[in-house]
Amino acid sequence: MGTAVSIELADSEDSGLVDLVCSWFHEVDARFSTYKPDSEVCRFRDGALKLQDASPDLRLVLDRCADLWRETDGYFDAYAGGALDPSGYVKGWSVEVASRKLAEAGSRRHYINAGGDIRMRGSGPSGRPWRVGVRHPWEADKLSWVLELADGAVATSGTYERGAHVYDPRTGKPATGLRSVTVTGPDLAVADAYATAALAMGETGLSWLAKRVAEGYESAAVTDDGRAYTSPGLPIAR
Repeated sequence: MGTAVSIELADSEDSGLVDLVCSWFHEVDARFSTYKPDSEVCRFRDGALKLQDASPDLRLVLDRCADLWRETDGYFDAYAGGALDPSGYVKGWSVEVASRKLAEAGSRRHYINAGGDIRMRGSGPSGRPWRVGVRHPWEADKLSWVLELADGAVATSGTYERGAHVYDPRTGKPATGLRSVTVTGPDLAVADAYATAALAMGETGLSWLAKRVAEGYESAAVTDDGRAYTSPGLPIAR
């Protein structure tokens, strides 16, 4: 998947649960990798695989990407680079599914982090809610916020590590205005897509994010010139 994944189980020492999640992530990588020519995504993108012959997972991801394109007025676009690349949805979705698999297998207290996209359930090892540090967008050894969640998701999209990798679909140029966007909510796939879309919007993404609060998604953002914004219900640790 092109990133590191960490799994913490607070209610079990069963290594089989970790194996279950790792197997799922390897399956996702094999199916959705944009770097492996034999992956489903590459074969579909190249025309070697027809939609009706695709797996249920690929069809679901394509449907959700289309839904999110409409919901974000085109700012979340799996075709932003000119060719299909659903990675902006797949990473969050795969972690959300992994968390569900763990819950179904009996783990109700766990934490999965895939490159900064995080899904947690229940309480942490101390019995308190899980804590998540949001990195300062200029000083890597500092935090902008510390969040505290017992059940939910945290996704961050920013330009401070990978540079200008998110594009404004209106101009075709790298997005500017926001340096970092963090979204929390009940579903990691949606939170991740919302963070990416808001980053692509630039500062207008701040008002767009404010409207997502009604859906259960809180947010925090830092602008290119260093101003910080948070929604009223952001779960900041006290």
